[in-house]
Amino acid sequence: MTYEDILYRVESGVAHITINRPQVMNAFRGRTCEELIHALNKAGWDNAIGVIVLGGAGDKAFCTGGDQSAHDGQYDGRGIIGLPVEELQSLIRDVPKPVIARVQGYAIGGGNVLATLCDFTICSEKAQFGQVGPKVGSVDPGFGTAYLARVVGEKRAREIWYLCRRYTAAEAFQMGLVNTVVPHDKLDEEVARWCAEIMERSPTAITIAKRSFNADSENIRGIGNMGMQALSMYYATDESKEGVKAFNEKRKPDFRKYQR
Repeated sequence: MTYEDILYRVESGVAHITINRPQVMNAFRGRTCEELIHALNKAGWDNAIGVIVLGGAGDKAFCTGGDQSAHDGQYDGRGIIGLPVEELQSLIRDVPKPVIARVQGYAIGGGNVLATLCDFTICSEKAQFGQVGPKVGSVDPGFGTAYLARVVGEKRAREIWYLCRRYTAAEAFQMGLVNTVVPHDKLDEEVARWCAEIMERSPTAITIAKRSFNADSENIRGIGNMGMQALSMYYATDESKEGVKAFNEKRKPDFRKYQR
């Protein structure tokens, strides 16, 4: 595959996969997801690679979720909602290597879900986290909700989704959403330090540990598959379309006039 939306490089046993769409705050479209899936498979099953770093290009955003300009009732790719997002999310869990989210800026919406799903999240003090689904007529009815509750607890997870607030790096660390926060100019140095430690450990032991951790929450995959079917039907409603329209028109949505 020729990559248009991502960058891929390998250095010292570490695969760096970077969403390269800074012009849209590294939001993903259908092609972006396909390239991420390809790159994760490429790195995940290469025995010369011991760890994967997932990041976003530029200084402003890790990832801000689905590209609303590619969303018109459905997104522009394949899958239940026009994005193979369930496949992408599952692959982060399924590859037998630790995946580190390198978060230098905004990790919002679907980007927040990707960071949550990674084995580790290392962020700059400038990072910001949060959800936007109910603000734009969307939701992640699987790993983004149920697994988030495993990470930060039910009360916090509901707060994140229902209120759509922004959280600083320090707040995200306090609630357990990230592993560590470092000065912005030390982010790559810290990521490299974690990668070096992982490369010194037994890859088979780490793989077994990752499979064991995942087994405890594997039922969420089924919840997500069912939820995506409901989400697909929701995207066809005027209520959901109002969210996308309002976002693109840079105004507040009026969801309740469409409520049945």
